[in-house]
This record gives sequence, structure tokens and C-alpha cells, in this order.
Amino acid sequence: MPATAAARRESAPLPEKTISPLMTFMFAAACGLVAANLYYGQPLAGPISQALGFTPAATGLIVTLTQIGYGLGLLLIVPLGDLLENRRLVLTLIGLSALALVGAAFAWSPGLFLLASLCIGLASVAVQVLVPFAAHMAPDASRGAVVGNVMSGLLCGIMLARPVASFLSELSSWHTVYILSAIIMVALAVLLRVVLPARVPHTKLHYGQLLHSMGHLALHTPVLQRRAIYQACMFGSFSLFWTTTPLLLASPAFGLTQNGIALFALAGAAGAVASPIAGRLADRGHTKLATAFAMLLAIVALIIGHLSGSGSLVALLTLTLSGIMLDFGVQTNLVRGQRAIFALSPEHRSRVNGLYMATFFGGGAIGSAVGGWAYATGGWNLASWIGVCFPIVALVVFLTEGRK
Repeated sequence: MPATAAARRESAPLPEKTISPLMTFMFAAACGLVAANLYYGQPLAGPISQALGFTPAATGLIVTLTQIGYGLGLLLIVPLGDLLENRRLVLTLIGLSALALVGAAFAWSPGLFLLASLCIGLASVAVQVLVPFAAHMAPDASRGAVVGNVMSGLLCGIMLARPVASFLSELSSWHTVYILSAIIMVALAVLLRVVLPARVPHTKLHYGQLLHSMGHLALHTPVLQRRAIYQACMFGSFSLFWTTTPLLLASPAFGLTQNGIALFALAGAAGAVASPIAGRLADRGHTKLATAFAMLLAIVALIIGHLSGSGSLVALLTLTLSGIMLDFGVQTNLVRGQRAIFALSPEHRSRVNGLYMATFFGGGAIGSAVGGWAYATGGWNLASWIGVCFPIVALVVFLTEGRK
């Protein structure tokens, strides 16, 4: 009898790889809290520049240095997720993020604050180590849903960071925002140290070989190329919209205060519900349908936004609807893209994710720059029309995709 029981245990199938709802929530919350660090500086640029003596020309570097740090981290740090033990890498980056936030809070000169901003951007790529980490823990059948849920947390962090920073700075000061976030990062690191499992990648490459392999992946992975181009265009429209709408809302047409603009951004966070829905569609195989829907939704959203510049209450409501629809479309396409690239090879997930994110982050930077120029040159009318062009380009490229 004991021998028979032992035989049954030996022949029993191994338990299926899975991730609990609580663990998925932890990943989503961690991504949102860390990603928020990238955006606190945007609404606080004015008070920071006044307090530290930035010149008007240098004020823009407060946001730019953070973005540069994040872009460098995507290419140089995120690939380490395929080489180093993932939990230790995440905890190290979150710890560095806490130190950088403290440095920003207590900086006494523009140079020190900009250095801290660069480090905040570098350390915030912890979120792009967490996303493939969660994808690795999820079974194939529900990987899209898990990634979608985690990305909804990421989007909430991005969309809520600006209004939260605005409200806290009104109640206290900009220093409080950075100090409070540093405390949250320390608490988050302690919590993740307890709940995250260890994950040691199987890659045996050296760091130099790891970076070199990224060039090969970029040149010889058609799925990665297409999904990165699609999302670069979509995120370009997203960045243009959220760069220029605060200018429009603060203009005489609407005349909103900073708190009013913060509430508008808060409403835009409703688009985060798209990520779980998109993930489930991806798991069911509705690849092309979800991609086409996302691009068409973004086009319609931006056309609605274009028609919402009159300054009336109806225009404000339709502009809010436009922002929600655009966020929904962008997140749907993002999650569908990640589901596709994560299915390529478990051993390459961090590298392809770094390339994917770096490419569409570049599209977002272009969208912000072009949006600022367009608004200064031709106002909302020109900026919104250019915004419509981004998802149209994505749709045109998508229509060249083969049936296979």
C-alpha cells in the first residue's frame, strides 16, 4: 500500500504554474507606486524652480532628466532581469529610488536636484522588471489577464501622480511629496522582500553579451518590431494629449485652476480599466480585433478632443470623455503588445520588454515635444490634428500585417 501511494505521488503531474489574485495586486500596486515617481516633478516644476533658483530655460530639465534616466534604464538596467535574480534586482532599484527621492527633497542647488531626477528615472525602471516577472509567474492561458491587471496599476500610478502631487504641494510643500514617496518606497521594499519569490534566470551570458543580444533581437524579431511601432505611435498621441490639454484648460477658454486641471487628470485615470479587459481579450486570441479596436478608438477620441476646445461645460465634458477613451485605447494596445512579445521566449522577456518600452517611450517623447511646439504655434486646433495623425499612422502600418 505505501509503495502504491508513493508510485501515485511520483506519477502525479506537477502543479500548474500560477499567480494568486493577491500577488497580482501586489505587482500592480508596486508598479503604480514606483511609476508615479516619474511624474511628480511635472506639476511641481514651477515651485521647485523658484525654490532652488532654476533659470526659466533650465526648468524644463526637471522633467527631461527624469525621462532621460528612465530611457537609459530601459536599455541598460531592465535587460538585467534576464541575468540577475529578479527579486534582489527589484529591491535594489526600489532602494535606490528611495535614496534619490530623499536627495531631491533635500537638494539645495539646481545641479543636485537634476542629478537626483536622473537617478529617480534610472531607478524607476524597477516597474519594467516587475512586469515580465509577473508574466513569468503566470500560466500561458491567463498571462494576458495578469499582465493587464499589473499594467492597470502602472497606469493608475502614472495618471494619479500629477493630481496627488498638486494636492499635496497645495497642502504643504513640494518637499513633502518627495519625502512621503521615499517613505512609501522603503515600506514597499520591505513588503516585497517578504512576498516576492526568488527567480533566478537561466541565461549564462555576460552583461556585454546581454546588451549585444538586444541588437540581434531588435533586428530579427518582427513581432517586437511591429508591436513597438504600434505602441510608439499610440503613446505619442497619449503624450501629446496630456502635454497640451493642461495648457488648453489653463487658457482663457476654460480658465481652470491648478486643482481643476488635477481633477481633470484624475478623471483620465478611468482608462486604467482597459488593461484587464485587453489582457483577457489577448488570452482568448482576439489579437487583431483588439489591436484594430484600440487604434480606431484612439482616432475617434482625438477627433472628439479636437472638437472640444470651445471652453463650454459641454466641451469640458467631451474633452474628459476624449481623455478616457484615448487612455482606454492606448492601454489596450499596450497590453496586447506585451502579451505578444512575452509569448516569444521566457529567456528573453526582460530584454524584449526593455526594447519595447524604450521604443514607445521614444514615441511619447516625440509626442510631447511636437505637442508643445504645435500648441505654441497653432494652438489646440493644430496640436489636436497632429495628435490624430499618430494613431492613423499606427493603423496604416497595422493594415500591412499579414494574416498569419
